[in-house]
Amino acid sequence: MLVVLSLGLLTAYFGESVDGGLHSFQRGVTGVLSPVQEGASRALKPARDFFGWFGDTLRAKEERDELKAERDRLRREVAALELHRRDNEQLRSMLEFNASMGIERFQPVKGRVIARSPNVWYSTLQINQGSSDGLQPGQPVVNGEGLVGKIKAVSSGSAWVTLITDQEFGVSALAPESGEPGTISPAVGSPGTLLFELVPHGKLVHKGDRIVTAGTAADAQDLPSLFPRGIPIGTVKRIIDGDGQLDRRIQVAPAVDLRRVEFVEVLTMPHSDVRASVSP
Repeated sequence: MLVVLSLGLLTAYFGESVDGGLHSFQRGVTGVLSPVQEGASRALKPARDFFGWFGDTLRAKEERDELKAERDRLRREVAALELHRRDNEQLRSMLEFNASMGIERFQPVKGRVIARSPNVWYSTLQINQGSSDGLQPGQPVVNGEGLVGKIKAVSSGSAWVTLITDQEFGVSALAPESGEPGTISPAVGSPGTLLFELVPHGKLVHKGDRIVTAGTAADAQDLPSLFPRGIPIGTVKRIIDGDGQLDRRIQVAPAVDLRRVEFVEVLTMPHSDVRASVSP
């Protein structure tokens, strides 16, 4: 009945003129209800605005949380990429160093640094290679920049490296520009600095000169050095004059940035064995 009544009213409404009764009734109802509708709309506007603000806030918080998660993920990816970049740079420099120095003759064993000593006076590293990989105490340790130190102690799966800045380290050295021999040892009271000592003619050594390992001298073949000749140790950064040439303090900056070493190579074949293996 309601449907029939509605259809009848619609038919009558659209069939009459604009001045008809139904149109007049509609205008009267609209005139009465419009102020009520407008007042209700104004009264309800704060509530609508509040719920709209509440919904926008929730969406904004969700978007904020998503953006934070995305930011954190990107930061982790950037950090991982930076680590991979540094690792690749060090490994590439080691390959170039091996090619230029002929390090492959000494059967190098690559190792990764897994621990560092926090003590500046007894500087050591721990690497993830050990006696099962052919490592023994005393073997030289290098990287793509130069001399890092030597093996101090080993276990089956790891080894401890004494760095060149450690107070227990020492090695025979040479200044190639002048041909002056000497020894390298840490500078007492100046962590991170080396001393080029016992130099016969110290005045021939100048600031900026390179210092390398001396290896085995021709007149000392019966006591071969474990350290190959020519491995970079550092560069002369300061010279303090003394009473005599042997009293001069020749300070050397290490060639290797020991704080940033991640990979090293241990030269497992002694220098004398290499010489025997390549002799006719």
